Order: sequence, then C-alpha cells, then structure tokens
Amino acid sequence: MEHKAFQDYYPDMFSHCYGCGRLNDHGLKIKSFWDGDESVCTVRPQAYHIGMKGFAYGGLIASIIDCHSTGTAAAAAYRREGRAMDTDPPLRFVTASLHVDYLKPTPIEGPIELRSRLKEVKERKVVVETDLEVGGTLCARGTVVAVMIPESMFPRE
Repeated sequence: MEHKAFQDYYPDMFSHCYGCGRLNDHGLKIKSFWDGDESVCTVRPQAYHIGMKGFAYGGLIASIIDCHSTGTAAAAAYRREGRAMDTDPPLRFVTASLHVDYLKPTPIEGPIELRSRLKEVKERKVVVETDLEVGGTLCARGTVVAVMIPESMFPRE
C-alpha cells in the first residue's frame, strides 16, 4: 500500500470536509489508500459517534462510506489518466448518489474497516461499491455515484 493517503493530495481548497478534510480540526480526517485494485480505509469511532449503546450512529457510517468513496473516485480518475495525484488540474469528485444498506449493527468498539471496488470509471463519473466491516463482520454496504466537479465550482482560496 501507498504511505500517503488520497486525501493528503487534496489541495487546501478541498481539504475542509468534515469526513476527509485534513484542515478540519473537528472532522474525522479519514485516510484512504490503494491495496491493489481496491481501496481501503480504517476509522476508529469515538464514544460520541454512538447511535445506540454499543453501536455506531448510522450517519457516521454513511459519511465515511461517502468520503472514502469520493476519495477513491478521485484516485481512480488520476489512475485512468496515468498521472500522479499531486498534478494539476486537481481532480475532485462529489456525490451524485449515495445508497447504504445497513446489514448488521456496527459496533462502536474496534476499528471500522472499509474496502472499495470500482464498478465504473468514466471521464467524469465513477461508481464505487464499499463494504464496511468490524472484526470481519460485514455491517454495511454502500454504493456511491461520484461525479467530477467542474473548475467553475472550485472554491476560491
């Protein structure tokens, strides 16, 4: 696996997201990496990420699937173009669709592991399927349709 996360390559203007922004002091700061043709991410929920006693809040699950998947989409776009993630123009994706199936309650204890596969990679659209597990138990599965944002929507630094 690479040592630098996909999110570490994001320019500052794209680094404020609650889920994956390295510049958001209150955010989750998730980190995603390639592991062969799949991407992986590990999240350690805090006690306040609780939904019910002993289990993670469903919104947290949706958020980490969302951010990990859009990061995977960006990394896949760079791979498709055969260029490094720190080259310009930046390729950033946002969620056009997020579908999550909650299969089992997700324990708040222990790391949450996400593993994603690319289902479709086109010039401006990437479809990512993500499994979310705790301790080897599949707890949720998500599908994200991610679309590239045009330069006209880039935030001004």
